[in-house]
Amino acid sequence: MSKQQPNQTLTRLVMASGNAGKLREFDRLLQPLGVQVNSQGSLGVDAAEEPYDTFVENALAKARHASAQTGLPALADDSGICVPVLGGLPGVRSARYAEPVAGASQDALNNTKLVQALSVHQDKRAYYVAVLVLVMQADDPLPIIAQGLWHGEVIETAQGSHGFGYDPHFWLPEHQSTAAQLDPSDKNQISHRAQAMKTLVAQLVDRRLVSAATG
Repeated sequence: MSKQQPNQTLTRLVMASGNAGKLREFDRLLQPLGVQVNSQGSLGVDAAEEPYDTFVENALAKARHASAQTGLPALADDSGICVPVLGGLPGVRSARYAEPVAGASQDALNNTKLVQALSVHQDKRAYYVAVLVLVMQADDPLPIIAQGLWHGEVIETAQGSHGFGYDPHFWLPEHQSTAAQLDPSDKNQISHRAQAMKTLVAQLVDRRLVSAATG
């Protein structure tokens, strides 16, 4: 498969994720820009290692890996929740914050550990982070990097059935609800990932890799 050179129009990319929900979301956002999104699994790409302590390094590693394996531009994301009073934890280890227990929900274990860690603190502030990285080729010297933050606080009792991860415990004061109580379509307009995606699209347009969507 031939490489797409950095100055060409972006028409196709590989999504460096095995998450079907993320693939649908990014496909919906990029389709109006004329960009075809393929999952890395459909192209025979295995998941990359994520050994780093920062969101941007992990996302960049995933993007470079997928691009190297396919010869296509690649988009990757790394996301999680950070709690300032805990020194930024769970951070990049949000998905595996708690030790796994056979037969138990990892999300539930993670939330229980976070609530317990905050039980001795009055400051419950937290923010979701999403970092997106797009490379036009594996050795791209100028990756496009976009970041989104979604501020809230952690509450003790879970509320809501939408969303996943820490959403039932992530309280949004301006909405008087948790992320898990928001309608999914509303969440997809204001979440950390939505904010990062808007920034990414603006950079794609600014670099003239895509044309601005119309209509």
